[in-house]
Amino acid sequence: MDVVLQALADGSRRTVLGILRDHPATAGELADALPIARPGVSRHLRVLREAGLVDVRQEAQRRIYSLRPEALVEVDEWLEGYRALWRNRLDALHTEVARGKKARS
Repeated sequence: MDVVLQALADGSRRTVLGILRDHPATAGELADALPIARPGVSRHLRVLREAGLVDVRQEAQRRIYSLRPEALVEVDEWLEGYRALWRNRLDALHTEVARGKKARS
């Protein structure tokens, strides 16, 4: 999970994943969407591949990158405990707001 979190720590890599969430793309298409040179995009793609977040397939002369969402399962499971914490706190806040409205009526 640490490798995935380290890969997600960079804003450019999160942008790449956001694009790939919508559709597969070539390195050139990804480079066009980022304010960095192609060699930088290639380095980011290598980090994402090594973290298991993207797959690459060859189509003629092009490499097509796609998202591997299953690589995020462990992070999602880890975050669930925090989501539950916030859900409970937000539910309690909702209850207090409702009580306040009732008291004012």
